[in-house]
Amino acid sequence: MNSSLEQLFTFIDTHAKQMQSDENITYIEGVLETTELWLDGDISPEVNQNEKEDIRKAIQLAILKGMKEHVQPHHQMTPDSLGLLVGYFVDLLTKNKEQVSILDPAAGTGNLLFTVLNFLQGKAVSSAVEIDDMLIRLSASTGDLLQHPVTLYRQDALQPLMIDPVDVVVSDLPVGYYPDDKTASSYELKAKEGMSFAHHLMIEQSIRHTVDGGYLVLLVPQGIFESNQAKELHTYFSKHAWMQAVIQLPTNLFKNEAHAKSLLVIQKKSADLKQPKEVLLAKVPNMSNKEAMSLFFEKVNIWHKENTSR
Repeated sequence: MNSSLEQLFTFIDTHAKQMQSDENITYIEGVLETTELWLDGDISPEVNQNEKEDIRKAIQLAILKGMKEHVQPHHQMTPDSLGLLVGYFVDLLTKNKEQVSILDPAAGTGNLLFTVLNFLQGKAVSSAVEIDDMLIRLSASTGDLLQHPVTLYRQDALQPLMIDPVDVVVSDLPVGYYPDDKTASSYELKAKEGMSFAHHLMIEQSIRHTVDGGYLVLLVPQGIFESNQAKELHTYFSKHAWMQAVIQLPTNLFKNEAHAKSLLVIQKKSADLKQPKEVLLAKVPNMSNKEAMSLFFEKVNIWHKENTSR
């Protein structure tokens, strides 16, 4: 950690532990109270320069510590390396826009969204949806400290959203079955029998809330096109979207290889645009190998240049 990041984390960690002891609350609740007091000006870190990335990373490190102490299966955080990769694709796909609107329908603590917003350096306005009260409060305080224009909605993202269509949807999609069959019945991607996949329904909801010609940059299960509902997904895409890229991610980024994910880039169909010449199929190398990563990005840039010259 650099000195600024280390000082910021120590500041948050010290106050969170003190509140945990004094108020008999969990560490992660202490992190939330610390960020809220920081926002109110009651406390502040003694750091000469607070870079947005350092603030984001310090808060997320503290949240990660809290999650390890008080594990809940739905409290997961997108690794920074994947957030930066998503940010790279969003930036690449929107280079012709001066301002971009972004939605994350499964924001969690906001780490993925804020990584992307930092990457875009003031180019974006955003909305985020999260049903968990603790996570959305952490997301709200982090967004305020980073001074990002984010509108937050606390609700089930598969219920009707009062959000205008955006240029880009980014999300680390929740994986599993969706328990509300009544809500699922309003989706084209509902299962013919049994429970529907939540990540399939989230893709459909995301496409609904994307402008024509807009993009979705999503982290999805690696075997999404091999499941027993993959045929329905292909049928849905043929009607509503163009596949742009399927990027296999290194399995060492995930604790369990069975939970490995891919990066899926989709474009919502538009009467004014043409289908991409080719779908980018690629595998991200070991992300610590700079030469291999350079070749990967070179391949992506060539693909994008050829696709946008149509």
